[in-house]
Amino acid sequence: METGTTRHGLTEPAERHFHRGTNQSGMRDRNERLVLSLVRQHGSLAKTEIARMTGLSAQTVSVIMRELEDEGLLLRMDPVRGKVGQPSVPMALNPDGAYFLGLKIGRRSAELVLIDFLGSVRAMLRNSYRYPAPRDTVDFVTDGIKRIRAGLDSGQDARIAGLGIAMPFELWNWADTAGAPSDIMAQWRNRDMRADIQAQCKFPVYLQNDATAACGAELVFGQTGKLRDFIYFYIGAFAGGGVVLNGGLYGGPTGNAGAVGSMPVPGADGRPVQLIDVASLAILEKSLNVRGIDATYLWTHPEEWSGEAPEFEAWFDVAGRALAYAIVSASAVIDFEAAIIDGWMPAPARQRLVKSVQRALADIDVEGLRVPSVLEGTVGIHARALGGASLPLSERFLIGATERPKGL
Repeated sequence: METGTTRHGLTEPAERHFHRGTNQSGMRDRNERLVLSLVRQHGSLAKTEIARMTGLSAQTVSVIMRELEDEGLLLRMDPVRGKVGQPSVPMALNPDGAYFLGLKIGRRSAELVLIDFLGSVRAMLRNSYRYPAPRDTVDFVTDGIKRIRAGLDSGQDARIAGLGIAMPFELWNWADTAGAPSDIMAQWRNRDMRADIQAQCKFPVYLQNDATAACGAELVFGQTGKLRDFIYFYIGAFAGGGVVLNGGLYGGPTGNAGAVGSMPVPGADGRPVQLIDVASLAILEKSLNVRGIDATYLWTHPEEWSGEAPEFEAWFDVAGRALAYAIVSASAVIDFEAAIIDGWMPAPARQRLVKSVQRALADIDVEGLRVPSVLEGTVGIHARALGGASLPLSERFLIGATERPKGL
């Protein structure tokens, strides 16, 4: 059967290829993204509800939703009968409407994930290592994509809409801290990972800082409720984060906004050090290694470690204090509603870290500031990989941050 391409870049049978006018294509694209964004947030919506939320006419909304349904992006739910009038028909996202690949390249592990249109994980591969090597990483991705796509039928495979890479910027600068050979890490300086992977894929490939991508995962897939302005911390091998303003991820002119790992915080001797030198799991690993404890499980079994050794208690105290100072400093610049903390650690450890931050905040002079609520992240250890997958999802199907209506 011949195939065509939908407006959203998904392959479909030729007889369902919709030919649309171009005189208002930009506005139509924005309205479609707006509808999909609203349905994603609310779970399901009827056209009357969307018309009320957006100010679009009922006829315009009806046309948009019918086209999105025909493209396989929306599903018609059971009618809901009210006391008067015709029953309303809610529409929900079709889980099989589109698929997205996400790649996390970390300092101690890599992950490749496939998610559906709802953000549910359909497949995941993980590779742990002492340090990341460019050639090995490309081999992992090449093999991983083949394995994941082999598990899809032809219709599902045709609906892969893109791949997003979440990796640290200037990875080569952290060779000493990561304990990696400088010659291997230097290879990253002239390596364009996005181009390397794009050469293997027909769908588009995107790139974002790993911690910023994790912040995007919390925004798109997390349970942040109605929070519109928050600072986000992801504690992995190194500490990083992101910023959400007005309901959208803020990357800044170079994409490096929210580089919280570089924030100065008080060190053990009172002198300023960077957050990354205190609140990173690599620091915890070093303290465990000094006592002869093999801490490899921090990277290979992030869902399971319990943190019973004395070094854990010391790390939670020091990291919590450093994060508290970082939150206060950030709050002096932007009036955040919340500070969200997540990381490459089991849920009990995340809870323990958040409580440590809350205790430390009580000892800091915050006169003149409104300290944001300190909350646990809701995505968890795979936030960076899911954040990578959220890049093509956001780019192709969601409304831009600057265009979000107040009610979204």
